[in-house]
Amino acid sequence: MVFQPVIPLSGLGGWSFLQSTYDQQLETYSNSAQIKNDIDYFTEKLSAPIAVEDFVTDGRLRRIGLTAFGLGEEAWKTGYIRTVLEEVQDPESTFLARLNNAAYSDFADAFRPNSNGTISLTSAQVQTLASQFASESFEQAVGEQDNAMRLSLNFQAEVPKLVTEGSTDQTVLYRLLGSVPVRTVLETALGLPTEFSALDLDKQAEILDEELQKKFGLSSIQDLTEPETMERMVQRFQVLESLNQGVTATGSAATALTLLRNASGFGAIASQNLFLSNF
Repeated sequence: MVFQPVIPLSGLGGWSFLQSTYDQQLETYSNSAQIKNDIDYFTEKLSAPIAVEDFVTDGRLRRIGLTAFGLGEEAWKTGYIRTVLEEVQDPESTFLARLNNAAYSDFADAFRPNSNGTISLTSAQVQTLASQFASESFEQAVGEQDNAMRLSLNFQAEVPKLVTEGSTDQTVLYRLLGSVPVRTVLETALGLPTEFSALDLDKQAEILDEELQKKFGLSSIQDLTEPETMERMVQRFQVLESLNQGVTATGSAATALTLLRNASGFGAIASQNLFLSNF
């Protein structure tokens, strides 16, 4: 049986609780029977070199390896995974560059086969991948209870990878827009309308840059990686997402009446979110 994450309420209050208990909950989750068995299986199978074909055709091993990079839902693509691992061996191949998927690139680099076609990892590398698998699995379990929480965890993990030193602000803006989870948090936190995604990509990047400067005072997109800025962004996302869900639930007519009544109809959680948000 797998330990289920404890998220006692939604919105900012739930996020604060998850943050304060994250390490303890992750440890408990990682030590649950199913996750521990998967990690033991993964560690044993990769304790010695393994042929690419053996890795690809082992459904359990393939699932664990892909989950470590947030690609667990892609584990059924046996032929595609084989192609990824074959192409990464070829220095002339542009397959991964054209794929333009950071998760697949990281997966391919981690499991890059040797010249003899085998995957050979050190014990330290295996342990790192096992830890990634546990963390990613935990985030998935969190998302099954509250997807806004999973999006927030993903945002914290992914932004530092996308906002890299030496990259131009324009390049980073495109990366942020290209990551669906990160983009979702940004669009909600910045209050961007649904029509935003229909705009030309250059225009989207321009508006995103302007809104980040306006609402968060960023002088450069590189400042987005500051822990305080990321936390403010997530807090704003949690508050607005909670309110958006409240609006959806009440319907347009009821929402208008609620607003006229000073938002008393949004419920205790939304009211708490507003109080905690320091807006």
